[in-house]
Amino acid sequence: MSKPITPTTNPLLAIFWIAALIIPLSCFAEGSNPFPIPKGITNSLERNQIPLDAVSISVIEIEPGRPGKQVAKTLLNWHANEAMNPASTMKVLTTLSSLDILGPQYRWRTNVYTDGVIHQGTLKGNIYLQGTGDPKLVPEELAKLMKDLQGLGIQKIDGNLFFDRSAYAPSVMETNTIDGESLRAYNVSPDPLLYAFRTLSFQLGKSRTADFIDLSYSPALSQLKVVNQMQLVDKPCDNWKSNIRFNLDPENSSNTDQAITAQFSGTFPSSCKGVNYNVVALDANTFLTQGFAAAWELAGGAWAQAPTGKSGNVPLAARLLLQFEGINLGDDVQDINKYSNNVMARQLLLTLALEKMGKPATTANGDLVIQSWLKQNSMNFSGLVIENGSGLSRNEAISANQMNQLLLTARNLPISDIFYNSLPIAGIDGTMRNRLMTQLRKFLHLKKKPEARIKTGSLADVRAIAGYVMSKSGKLYAVTSFINHPNAWKGLEAHDQLLTWLLEDGPEPKQAR
Repeated sequence: MSKPITPTTNPLLAIFWIAALIIPLSCFAEGSNPFPIPKGITNSLERNQIPLDAVSISVIEIEPGRPGKQVAKTLLNWHANEAMNPASTMKVLTTLSSLDILGPQYRWRTNVYTDGVIHQGTLKGNIYLQGTGDPKLVPEELAKLMKDLQGLGIQKIDGNLFFDRSAYAPSVMETNTIDGESLRAYNVSPDPLLYAFRTLSFQLGKSRTADFIDLSYSPALSQLKVVNQMQLVDKPCDNWKSNIRFNLDPENSSNTDQAITAQFSGTFPSSCKGVNYNVVALDANTFLTQGFAAAWELAGGAWAQAPTGKSGNVPLAARLLLQFEGINLGDDVQDINKYSNNVMARQLLLTLALEKMGKPATTANGDLVIQSWLKQNSMNFSGLVIENGSGLSRNEAISANQMNQLLLTARNLPISDIFYNSLPIAGIDGTMRNRLMTQLRKFLHLKKKPEARIKTGSLADVRAIAGYVMSKSGKLYAVTSFINHPNAWKGLEAHDQLLTWLLEDGPEPKQAR
């Protein structure tokens, strides 16, 4: 019979038992945390009544490995294996996988077909637009398409417009919101023929030359009239929206060539230099019909009669007039990550499905493509939930460790720099433009300035950050933190404390050794 092992029979075990009496139990908590959470962070969380159990943090230092391969060591690991709601930081997964799978030079195609003929400058027949989900078919791009049409010898169109949206399954184009705000631009549904984010953007500001309000809008619509009945008042610009009344008549009419009146009334502060009032209030066919008609007229084209655009697939007998290619994926990803554009991210996920699994594209197929990409890159993400790829979801989930695995993987991919440059820069642009301003001023004297490139995320009850910090000594950290709690909106300070700690080089040099 073997003897029981005790401290007296095993000296090594004795040392361990003594150490266990000295070392705080907190050092063995959650995922073997190499360093304690900095006091500035815990104090902020406590002050804002956010419990530590509602927070996850993962920090890794990224170091050069063998040639062309970067490796990482863990610095901070708190609840980092727990899948949590990441809000818009989920766009990191969608954009990174898409850049690697499709390539940064990938371009969406908008095909223009006709069932007619061109005779003496007139296209006698209908135009069919077939979309593949270009997320940035904006007025400037549509103007180029019009020039291409004119390059075919067309000056006048004698026919109607038809819109082929067969690239997407009908279910992904339905309007489903998590907050009931269906008229807000961030809730626009995916559309293979999405034009200008289906958003009317009005620009308002006091005139420089006279005492009245300048009001313009984009994109141009062929049947839109704007009535401005606002009065200038001497007030701060802070809450300019609260005293404006907006009315669109008719709203959501299915008559695509009907005259529309946008009326503004109420008061507008004279201190406002230029603000945007965005509204999603027209159905997709009306918006695209009137946008296309206006763009054609602005290019100098004419209509035999105003088009009444309708949904309809391209007939088998129709012939391709032109294939218009939009902005490349590398540029689109800049917009998605820097400005957290939800519908662009959703269309990117659907593009993966469309390109790799065929039409009609579904979110489920986009999910399968990303899961396959993760496995190919040796990432097995248990607990990952992809609902739409944008983070505008109550169901999407990923862990902080998994997010940092993505950030590390990105450094070893050919598209590393394109992805890195797409993230918002603290104090400079995107959703981080006004963050860490005071902290970054401390480093103005340094030749090589530290920086934080961070994708942000926020929903009711969610606050998130994920990205890179280049410290004052040149170290590169990947950092992810999620807060899932009713007081999450108060968590910005704690996240800024975390980023500041890393800008200053995180752990003290003695600890780091």
